[in-house]
Amino acid sequence: MSLVELIARADARGLAASGLACLDRCVPLLDGDDEALRPLWATLADASGDETGDATGPDWAEALAQVRDKLAGPDATGEDEAVVLARRMLAAAPAECSGPALLTWADACSVASLRIHRLLDPAAGAAPEGDVPRDAGTEGLSPLVAAELRRQAGVLELLAGHGAAGLRPALEVSTEGRRVLRAVVSRRARGRG
Repeated sequence: MSLVELIARADARGLAASGLACLDRCVPLLDGDDEALRPLWATLADASGDETGDATGPDWAEALAQVRDKLAGPDATGEDEAVVLARRMLAAAPAECSGPALLTWADACSVASLRIHRLLDPAAGAAPEGDVPRDAGTEGLSPLVAAELRRQAGVLELLAGHGAAGLRPALEVSTEGRRVLRAVVSRRARGRG
């Protein structure tokens, strides 16, 4: 199943975890530490998601506000495209994780995260315009982008197959991706210095 199909079929918890995982992997661009999004993951884990259709616990909006304050950076003017895309993911996170806003956010995070990985992948050379194809496999994609596409699909598959029990392994997938991107961002900074 393609990434586009997985997003279209995901329930509210899967969409929330998908968007959050994309943002989590891009935290190094926001100068955030590894625990920066932990409050949001915790509210997602605490949610029942049964009666209201809301995929998050009651403290999601409060945790989101705290995370935004913690990761607030300078005005986006002059920042490179990868940082701007990561800031937009955080800014666009819905205060309530239910309904069409959640699907829109998860889909936008998927596109933005793949674009970020293409921009930062040294093997990609000059990043071509347009979005990374999400309806096919990884053939023809640079290594960093292909790995991000697999991680995104993996998170959605874990949540679809295991429900709330898939959150911990989804977080582990995201943590691995964050470490990879942090190393890429570090190498890039040294190369510019």
